[in-house]
Amino acid sequence: MKVEKQVTSGQLDFAFTRRAAFVGGVQAAIGLTVAARMSYIAVADNEKYKLLAESNRVNLTIIPPRRGWFIDRFGKPIATNRADFRVDIIPDRLAKKDETVQTLAELLALSTDDVDRIHRELKNAQGFQPVQVADGLDYDKFAAVSVRLPDLPGVSPRQGYSRFYPSGAAVGHLIGYVGTVSAEEYQKNKKPLLITPGFKVGKDGLEKTLEDRLQGEPGAKRTEVTARGKIVRELTTRPDTPGKPVQLTIDIDLHNYAARRLGLESGSVVVFDCLTGDIITMASMPCYDPNSFSDGIGRVEWKMLNSDDHIPMLNKALQGLYPPGSTLKPVAGLAMLRHGIDPEEIVICNGGYRLGNRVFKCLGRHGPVNMTTAIMKSCNTYFYSMGRRIGYDNIAPVARELGLGQEFPLPFPSQRYGTVPDSAWKMRKYDQKWTESDTLNAVIGQGYIIASPFQLGLMAARIASGLNIQPEILLQKRAAAKPLSFPKAHLDVVREGMNLVVNGAGTAVRSRLMLDNIAMAGKTGTAQVRRISGSQRGQSGAWKYRDHGLFVCFAPVDQPRYGAAVVIEHGMGGARAAAPIAKDVLTFIYDRAQAMASLEALEAGWGGNIEQRMAAKYAVFQNQPAPPPPLDPTA
Repeated sequence: MKVEKQVTSGQLDFAFTRRAAFVGGVQAAIGLTVAARMSYIAVADNEKYKLLAESNRVNLTIIPPRRGWFIDRFGKPIATNRADFRVDIIPDRLAKKDETVQTLAELLALSTDDVDRIHRELKNAQGFQPVQVADGLDYDKFAAVSVRLPDLPGVSPRQGYSRFYPSGAAVGHLIGYVGTVSAEEYQKNKKPLLITPGFKVGKDGLEKTLEDRLQGEPGAKRTEVTARGKIVRELTTRPDTPGKPVQLTIDIDLHNYAARRLGLESGSVVVFDCLTGDIITMASMPCYDPNSFSDGIGRVEWKMLNSDDHIPMLNKALQGLYPPGSTLKPVAGLAMLRHGIDPEEIVICNGGYRLGNRVFKCLGRHGPVNMTTAIMKSCNTYFYSMGRRIGYDNIAPVARELGLGQEFPLPFPSQRYGTVPDSAWKMRKYDQKWTESDTLNAVIGQGYIIASPFQLGLMAARIASGLNIQPEILLQKRAAAKPLSFPKAHLDVVREGMNLVVNGAGTAVRSRLMLDNIAMAGKTGTAQVRRISGSQRGQSGAWKYRDHGLFVCFAPVDQPRYGAAVVIEHGMGGARAAAPIAKDVLTFIYDRAQAMASLEALEAGWGGNIEQRMAAKYAVFQNQPAPPPPLDPTA
C-alpha cells in the first residue's frame, strides 16, 4: 500500500510566496516598461505627437502666389492678376465623379464644352492634381457650391487670383499664356505648390521663359477644423509674396493698334527704336486669346484654332519665314556700293535680263535707271546686272551684318533664324556649286534666302540709323550702339532710294504719311510662294498659293527714329497689303486721332474689333453640325 506524501502548511506558504513574487515581478516589469514608454512618448516624442494632434485639429492651406505683372515701357499693364472666385476638383478626394460633375454643371451653368473638358482632364489627372471646373465666378455661384460642400467631396471652392490679359489676343504671341501643371511636370518636381488649386505656371512665350522671375512665394492659412473637416475658425494667415514685375520695351498702345490694324489678314508687324534696338511692337495675327488658356480652353475653341488655315498658334513675327523679295534690294545696294559700283551708273531695263538661254523678267520696262531709281521703281534688271557683276558671296555678308540669318539672345522659347545662302552654304547643304542663276534669284530676295519679319524690321532700323543696334524686349539701360561698317555716303544713297519709294514716283506712293513735316521711307516686296507659270504670278487663285506682301520702312526720313517691317501672308504684294498697314501704324505714333479714325472705319467693314470677330467666329463654329460618320466599306 502506497503512502501519500504529506505537505505541510509551511511548504504551502513558501510556494505561494514564490509564485506571488514572480507574478509581481512580471507585473512590475510590465508597469516599468509601460511607464518608460509613456515617459519616452511624453518627453522624447512630444513634438512628433503634438504635431500629429495639431494636424488633426488644424488644416494648413497653401495660398498660391500672385504672378508678377508685365508692364509696358510707360508702366501700362500687359498681364495682371485679378481677384476671382473659382471651383476646382481634387481627383483623389472625389467619390462620385459623374454625379459631382453633373451637380456642378447645374449649379454653375456650365456649357457642354466645359463639361467635356472637365471629364477629359479628370481622366488624365493624377492624385491631388487639381482640375479646374470654373473661375471668374460671381459670388452667388461661388456660394451655391460652398453650401453644398458636405454633399460634394473632392470639390474645392476658393477665392484667389487668376491671370488676366487686358489686350486679349493682341498679346498672345508676345506674352504667351499660363496653365496648370501637367502630370509629367509634377513627376519631375513634386512640390505641393504645383498641385495647389489656382496655381499656374508659364506654358509659352515670356510667361514660360521668365517663370523664375514671375513666380512669387506662396503663403499659407491655418484653420481649426472638426473631425469631419468643418472649419471652426481661422487661426493665422501668412500672405503670399507676389512675383517681380517685368517691364518690357513694348508700347502696348501701339502694339494693340498694330494687332487690330492687321484686321482679317494673316501677318505681323514689328517696330524697332532705331537708336536703341528696343522692340516697340511685335504683333502677330491671328492669335489665340491667352485668357482662354488661363481659364482652361474648351474643346470647341481648341478645335477652332487648330482648324484655322491662318495658323493662330504660330508667332509669325519670330517663327514665320518668308523670301524677303524686293525688300532685300537696299541690302544689295549697300553691298554693290561697298564693292565699287558707282550709284550713278546707268542700266537699261527693257523688261528683263538674259542669262544664257533664259530671260529673268523684270516688273516692267523701266528704261535707263541708276541705283536710287532702281530702288524706287523696284527694277529687277538693275539688280540682276549689278548682282551678277559683284557676285552673291559679296552680298551675303552685308545681309548678315544688317541682321538677316542671325540669332539674338531674346527670352522667347523659340525663334527661327532663316537662311542667308552663299556658295559655301550650298556646297555644304546640297553638295552643289553656286550658279549665276542662284545669284540672280537671291539678289532680288527669292531662291534660297528666307528671313523672319523680326529680322526684316531690324534690317530696316539698322539701315535707317546706321547703328549696329541689338534687339531687346526687356527695358533696361544699355550702352550706346556702335556704328555699322558702311560709310554715311553709301547709307544716304540707299535711304534716298527708299524715300523715293514712298515720296517720289515709287511703288508705295499711296501709303505716303498724311502728316506735316513727317515722312516715311520704305521698300515694298512681293515673295512668291511657289513657281507659277503664266501671267498671274500668284495674284489670284487659292489663298495659300498667292504671293506674300512685304514692306520695310523707317520714319522720320530726315532723323530716323523708328524702323519697321510688315509681312502679310498671301497678301499678293507689298504695296497692296503691307504698306497701307505700315502707314497707319506709323501715323498712330504721331497722330493717334487720325490713325484711330482710319482703323474704326476699317473695322466697321470687318465685323468689329478682334474680340468681337473672335466671338462671332466661335459662335458660328460652335453651331456647326458634326461631320457625318465615315461610310462602312463592308456595308
